[in-house]
Amino acid sequence: DNEGHSMFPWMTLALLGQRTSRVLLGTGVTCPIYRHPPSEVAQAFASLGIFYPGRVFLGVGTGEALNERAGTGTFGPYQERADRLVEAVQLIRRLWTGEPTSYDGAYYRTENARLYDVPERPIPIYVAASGPKSARLAGEHGDGWIGGAADIENKELQSAFREGAKAAGKDSDSMPKIAALFVVVGGEEEAAYAADLWRFTVNPWDPDLLYDPDPRSIQRKAEEKYSLEDVYEGWSVGEDPEKHARRMQDVLDAGATRIFILSG
Repeated sequence: DNEGHSMFPWMTLALLGQRTSRVLLGTGVTCPIYRHPPSEVAQAFASLGIFYPGRVFLGVGTGEALNERAGTGTFGPYQERADRLVEAVQLIRRLWTGEPTSYDGAYYRTENARLYDVPERPIPIYVAASGPKSARLAGEHGDGWIGGAADIENKELQSAFREGAKAAGKDSDSMPKIAALFVVVGGEEEAAYAADLWRFTVNPWDPDLLYDPDPRSIQRKAEEKYSLEDVYEGWSVGEDPEKHARRMQDVLDAGATRIFILSG
């Protein structure tokens, strides 16, 4: 709530694509299971893929009550959300064929739904994962993995991602892995300023935060649970550009194929 902004990302991506020629465009992440049903997500990203061929990916995840329950009044337990996500990914890919699609799943149904405008190049779907169950799901059902830098570096999550990819007959080493890294060019004062906006990131999957739809309540709980030092402990903080370069290289050496920088 203290950040005070919430633009609509798909529209923002379209505008960014119009002003750029090489930048990769994607969400980190869209939840295609409650507030935005998979057929809607499929159409939105098909259009982006036509506008900006080869530059678009769809990042998906199991969501947070902050968006899903707040917007729909519904937010199920993890296993339900994971099952919904698998169905959503299957349906999105079928709709991207451009063929009439009838789908009869446990959670989603379509009847001869058709996207008449689909991109010539397939849009990759990257799955967000910060735990072993989601990492395995990402390997099995995604084209790649999105996570925090610490997630991509985590050996247990790497193993789960490999297992999922192997189960689907894929080579996990060749699959993209996008890592999010917080960087503050400055000292503790600048880090503390940014950390005050991002306290919930210490453990955003804490059920006390994840299942709370109220950003004011999330902010208050995070302030009670975590000090500013807790927040920026895992960030790359400093004046020396070489320090940040070394930290990014560590993430790349752990298997990340791309890094996106979060900066306060």
